[in-house]
Amino acid sequence: MSGDTTMTTSASASAHVDPAIFSSLQSKIDEETAVRDELRAHVDNIQKQGRLTQSILSRIHNTSTDELNDSVLKPASDALSEQAATVKSLSESASKYPFYKWNSIWQRDIQAVISSIQVSEWLKSGNLATLEEIGQRLQVPVNLKNEDAFHITIEDYLLALTNTIEELARLAPNAVTLGDYNRPLQISKFIKDVHAGFQLLNLKNDALRRRSDGVKYSVKKVEDVVYDLSLRGLIPK
Repeated sequence: MSGDTTMTTSASASAHVDPAIFSSLQSKIDEETAVRDELRAHVDNIQKQGRLTQSILSRIHNTSTDELNDSVLKPASDALSEQAATVKSLSESASKYPFYKWNSIWQRDIQAVISSIQVSEWLKSGNLATLEEIGQRLQVPVNLKNEDAFHITIEDYLLALTNTIEELARLAPNAVTLGDYNRPLQISKFIKDVHAGFQLLNLKNDALRRRSDGVKYSVKKVEDVVYDLSLRGLIPK
């Protein structure tokens, strides 16, 4: 009798689980999959274009300063223009959906684009491209506070900047190899200024705080290059 009671209770409980609940959940899963696929298509294009951009910019490590404009900066500018168009398309698609639900899909690739712009701008002018200038180059909003739409965040900008500093620190000894003894001095001043800027920030993001702390190692790396040039009497007057 007790076994029959158990079976009856179990059947009664099952009757209260409406299969439509799971059908509804599957519909939501399908909707999210479609959104992910839509956004992923844009990000895949950004990745593909980014590999070309980074391949061009990597030439800075074996290109003399007087050849930099024709061999690196012009083709990099063309490649970045194509990426900017794709980022704008991503922005138009992503702005239809909650930003912080989906931004992890493109975050790393957007940071790579920002870093490429920062490196290119420094090579051309010696200046740091601001967050607002990055937004203008990509034709997308930055640091939105009152609107849930695609934008470049402050964290993306700063994380990209740590990548830029690492790339320039790598350039310093390679510039010496190419006989350019002035470039390490320029890099040293720039990354020291950036390091000083990071020290002004009260960062809440743990990953960003760790990355910004690592900037001091890039400062030390370039200082060693400059010190070695000084010992060898190669510092330009």
